[in-house]
Amino acid sequence: MVFESLQLSIFAPAFIAGLIILSTHVPLGQEVLKRGIIFIDLAIAQIAGLGIIAAYYFGWEVHSWEIQLVAVTSTLLAALILGWLEKHYQQYQEALIGITFVLASTASILLLADNPHGGESLKDLLVGQILWITWAQLLPLALLSALILTVWFSCRKKMNHYGFYLLFALAITSSVQLIGVYLVFASLVIPALVSVGHRYALLTGYITGGFGYALGLVLSSLMDLPSGAIIVWSIAAIALVLKSTSKGFNKEG
Repeated sequence: MVFESLQLSIFAPAFIAGLIILSTHVPLGQEVLKRGIIFIDLAIAQIAGLGIIAAYYFGWEVHSWEIQLVAVTSTLLAALILGWLEKHYQQYQEALIGITFVLASTASILLLADNPHGGESLKDLLVGQILWITWAQLLPLALLSALILTVWFSCRKKMNHYGFYLLFALAITSSVQLIGVYLVFASLVIPALVSVGHRYALLTGYITGGFGYALGLVLSSLMDLPSGAIIVWSIAAIALVLKSTSKGFNKEG
C-alpha cells in the first residue's frame, strides 16, 4: 500500500508539531505584515540559532537547559533591541532588521568555521529536522503555544511594541530549534500573506499552513526529499491555489 511508505510514526508527530507552530505563527505573522516588518522573523530566528550555536561552541550538551536558556535569552534581548529601534528609528527599521540578520548569520558561520561538522550544523539551523521531532517534544511546545495564544488574544489590543516583540521572540525560539529558520519564515509570512483581504483571515491562514505541512510531509516521504525545504514549497503552492480561487471569500468578493 502506498501510504505504508509514509511511516506514520514519524509523519504524525511532525505534522502535529507543524499545526502547533502554525497556531501561534499565523496570527503573529499577520501582525508582522500589518506592522511592515517582514524580516523580523528571519532576524530573531537567526539570533536564536546563533545563541544555540554559541552554546554548542562552549561545549554545552544538546537539548540541555543551558541551551534553552541561551536561546531564550538571546532572542528576548534581540526583541528588546528591535523594539527600541522601532520606537526611535522607525524610518530605517527594515534596514536595521536586515543588518541584524546578516550579522547573526555571519557570526554563526564564524563560530562554526573550525567545526568539522559546521556545514551540517548550519544546514540543520536553516532547514530544520522536522522529521526527527518526537511525541515527547510536543507537550512543552503545546503548553508554550497555549500561553502565547492566551496572552495574544487577550492582550493584543493594549500590547505595546515591546510586548509584541517579546511574545514574538518566545514563539520563534520554540519553533526554530525544531523546524529551522526557513520553515519558520514560511509559516509566519506565507499563510498571513494569502489571508489578506479574506473575511475569515485567521482560518484561511491556518488552512494554508496546515495543508502545506501535510502535502510537504507526504511528498518528502514518497520522493525522499528534504522535508523542511519541500514543506516551504508546498505551503507556497497551497497559497497560490487558495489565492487564485478565493474571490468568493474576499471582503470585496
